[in-house]
Amino acid sequence: MPSLQLVIFDCDGVMFDSKDANLHYYNDLLAHFHRPPMEPAELEYVHIHNVFDSIRHIFRHYPEEIDAALAYRARLDYRPYLRHMAMEPDLPLFLDFLETRCHTAISTNRTTTMTEVLSSNGLAHRFEMVVTALDVTHPKPHPEALRRILARFDLPAAAAIYIGDSILDQQHAEAAGVPLIAFRNPRLAAAHHVASFTEIMQLPLCWP
Repeated sequence: MPSLQLVIFDCDGVMFDSKDANLHYYNDLLAHFHRPPMEPAELEYVHIHNVFDSIRHIFRHYPEEIDAALAYRARLDYRPYLRHMAMEPDLPLFLDFLETRCHTAISTNRTTTMTEVLSSNGLAHRFEMVVTALDVTHPKPHPEALRRILARFDLPAAAAIYIGDSILDQQHAEAAGVPLIAFRNPRLAAAHHVASFTEIMQLPLCWP
């Protein structure tokens, strides 16, 4: 087993509890067009998909408004929604632990909001590479983002782990051959299941 040299993070549901932010953001989009708020299943959908697919999904009953909703999204300031996001309390500790051991990267289906999320939480300097849905031709669950990250560090898939919380993350990792650590989701097929970053530090991984 090769030494672990790269830890790749998903953002929403892993680094941050962002479901409340997604609830407010997408409901505000709907309200702007005088549409009712999301159903619970729609909230689950938007929580793991990129913003373009999410808008098409929640406006699927109003197809004539999809283009206008996508255009409005581009003008909508995301900063007010940051207060609804909560960073995992032991994430800084885990990043400190990794600093002298592994490369760090992010593969997320977020788009234009990722830079603001990182900078507002003092995390912009903690990751060597960030790949969003805007940076790839095929967003998650396609393996393109993970393959780009592996290529950047010239590493095989077995030298990395991906930390994710959704079925898209499971499919993303499987397609790239990267072992998955499932974060607070026992339903996923994964190499390990954890409920915190502190637990990952205690896993029997080949830490450098």
